[in-house]
Amino acid sequence: MSEPSIAVEARDVGRRYGTVWALRECSFQLPASRIIALVGANGAGKSTLMSIIAGTLAATCGSLLVHGRPMVKGRSTNGGGSAGSRVAILAQDKPLYRDFSVSDMLRFGRSMNRVWDQRRALSWLQRFDIPLDRRCGKLSGGQRAQVALAVALGSRPAVLLLDEPLANLDPVARTEVTGELMAEAADSDMTVMLSTHIIAELSGVGDHLLLLDAGRPVLTGDVEDLLDSHVRLTGPRADQPPGPGAIVQAQHTDRQSTFVLRQPAPPTAHAVVAPGWTAQPITLDELILTYLKASSKAHHDLETAA
Repeated sequence: MSEPSIAVEARDVGRRYGTVWALRECSFQLPASRIIALVGANGAGKSTLMSIIAGTLAATCGSLLVHGRPMVKGRSTNGGGSAGSRVAILAQDKPLYRDFSVSDMLRFGRSMNRVWDQRRALSWLQRFDIPLDRRCGKLSGGQRAQVALAVALGSRPAVLLLDEPLANLDPVARTEVTGELMAEAADSDMTVMLSTHIIAELSGVGDHLLLLDAGRPVLTGDVEDLLDSHVRLTGPRADQPPGPGAIVQAQHTDRQSTFVLRQPAPPTAHAVVAPGWTAQPITLDELILTYLKASSKAHHDLETAA
């Protein structure tokens, strides 16, 4: 049984399409009432994982729990009605009925959900000045995204899954929407999983990271803890770093070496570790890119050896 503080738990979850595995050996725990950044390159398996969490797609193997209840295609095993198990997903295409007015979409949302919060949905639309009487087909791409978000929030989910949700918004609107989503999560104890392959969108957003590569989790944890436990060491050419920790990435020139290390807990405060060497913290962007490059190199090495 999962602890109440765990929103989503995956146990060796896999999903196969024919002979191709979109997800494989996915095991992780995601904390409740947090903003989860789900990151990976295109084709990493992000949308597939979200669909399994939402119950719109069945896993080929393994099990997935939402607030301790097993999720199967179409529902959680308790029928999907309890507050702790409700999941809403906003897919990339943000489906809306083009001939429906915005008000019609809210009525549709109310009819399709056992739990509905009209005040919450209206409040979201009012924040962004979305006209209730306009047909969805006449709205801009950014406005349609806001309507889809309003419908998702109106269902009062315990877990809200947002698959590339900000693609249709300009940079100013992305920042504003992200801030409002963070406030919604904080006010309602909702867990938000936000998927993106645009690393720059994550600045100041997610407080927990799940990084997928080729269908497998390669890094997960609280963002602050992950950043504190990684360090970049730069110094004279060397085969091994002068400090403790697992090597995530090593780069060499004729005269200089740079290592990115994951240090044992507690971290060693990023102090200078040897004469001629410097230690620097790394940013979230750098951390993600480092792991993606390291994973890509590992895949290449395996294919070469085969």
